[in-house]
Amino acid sequence: MLDRKFIVENVSLVKQNCAHRGVTVDIDRLVELETQRRAADQQTQELNRSANEFAQKIGKAKPEERDALKEQARALRAQKDQSQAACDELEQQILAIQLTIPNLSHPQAPIGSDDKANLELRRGEHAPRKFDFKPLDHVELGEKLDLIDFEGGARTTGHGFYFLKNEAVLLELALQRFVLGILMSEGFTPTITPDLAREEILRGIGFNPRGPETQVYIVENTDLCLVGTAEITLGGLYSGMVIDDEQLPIKLCGISHCYRTEAGAAGRATRGLYRVHQFTKVEMFAFTLPEESEAMLEYFCGLECRIFDELGIPYRVVDTATGDLGGPAYRKFDLEAWMPGRGAEGEYGEVTSTSNCTDYQARRLNIRYKKKGEKGTHFAHTLNGTAIALSRAMITVLENYQQADGSILVPAALRPWVGLDVIGPR
Repeated sequence: MLDRKFIVENVSLVKQNCAHRGVTVDIDRLVELETQRRAADQQTQELNRSANEFAQKIGKAKPEERDALKEQARALRAQKDQSQAACDELEQQILAIQLTIPNLSHPQAPIGSDDKANLELRRGEHAPRKFDFKPLDHVELGEKLDLIDFEGGARTTGHGFYFLKNEAVLLELALQRFVLGILMSEGFTPTITPDLAREEILRGIGFNPRGPETQVYIVENTDLCLVGTAEITLGGLYSGMVIDDEQLPIKLCGISHCYRTEAGAAGRATRGLYRVHQFTKVEMFAFTLPEESEAMLEYFCGLECRIFDELGIPYRVVDTATGDLGGPAYRKFDLEAWMPGRGAEGEYGEVTSTSNCTDYQARRLNIRYKKKGEKGTHFAHTLNGTAIALSRAMITVLENYQQADGSILVPAALRPWVGLDVIGPR
């Protein structure tokens, strides 16, 4: 979240940023409540000082004066407690508003209400392929090659779930191992994270587990939620901790299942594997010094590009518009891969994203760093990036590598783990 003092001192800037992001927050009400809280806090401190002074007088007073002094001290303590309760109530009201205020936006982030305002920055090494036959989408390919069973997933669990079968299983595991190899060579610590996290961790990362538009599955009668991304668990790993600045940056990658209700999702872009309720993802996460976070964002984006370049998948990188950023992100780059089976002539679809969240998440999760030889601590910066979302990567491989005879070429980068050059018709 944003620093409260910063909000109060920069009301116009915060209001403008909320407008650019399409978020309605009563900033004036927060300022009003904070003014009242500061006055109540000052009154509480003054009453506490007065009560302490009376307590000292009691020990020095004559016996006949002590009862009256004790009564006055009790009255001051009661007033102090009442003032503190009012202060605490104001604090909760302020915090409820403060938690809904999004992060500031990078000055270069395109201003717009949705992804239509995203700005294309560059394209990958590979251009979209020119087919000499009509390409199929991944759903048709998966059915013909017996790779994906959506009907079985619907019978056992519900719409939006699926079974991967046969060579699709090998492809998914190969994609995972291929990406892990790249990240480990870059110094990331590999982890397999829990699939559950406490609600307080989700809120700290910036998710609202119980809001009207939540995408989160909650475990009944507990404070646990199924995670929609390992960003939640990786970010929560250092919650409440102080890190030595010499340890930074900390680079982690986490494998997790991801669960999303996808409430309200519909349309052609949701067909098949593109928008499902469960999938596996390899997530990158970093804790950095504030002056290093913008460079780390570019580094994360470069790794995502490297992964899809080595897979031979065409893509473009876009700078995400303010209205599509998400609350914690200061700046976000999306990588959109070419999907020839989508639409009449193919379309780009988002496959990864990477975000610099500055100190927004660290402030909510109380993640700090300490400089050697200096007093005090500072909030770290956090960044996240999708190394690979296996379901969407599967779409790009099946559709871009399909052949006229219905077979699928296995990308050269994956063949050591798949053990095949071609997935043929059955």
